[in-house]
Amino acid sequence: MPDGNPIMYVPINELHQEDGAKELTESPKMEPYLEFIKAGMQGSDGKPELEAIRKLSVDRRYIWRITSGLKTAFADFDSGTVKIDLATMTPKALRTTTDLLRFRPAQFCMFLKTIAGAEQMERIMLQAIANAKKE
Repeated sequence: MPDGNPIMYVPINELHQEDGAKELTESPKMEPYLEFIKAGMQGSDGKPELEAIRKLSVDRRYIWRITSGLKTAFADFDSGTVKIDLATMTPKALRTTTDLLRFRPAQFCMFLKTIAGAEQMERIMLQAIANAKKE
């Protein structure tokens, strides 16, 4: 392994998805993407499926689900309100909340890397970290 991490083989019946992931995967908006993936697995070049994706409006695309979700989540972000919640939550509620965040930084970095490339992703994240430290 280039990074020194061994590949883990996990039986398919032991794979788990986050709550809601299955529903998102099975949503009608994912159908064109699943058709493209299926075509590739069947040895097709996937051109018709890719053309169907090309014709999708921006609000029907996979990338929109991520970017619009982030916009909704952070449009009115206020660290003061977060601090109020932290001061009033039970330890169990805090654990539940922070567990939801465990993989998000890495996922967001992978998303940025896919869109902008590794170097730009790193610049964006380092600038974001620097700005957050100033707050």
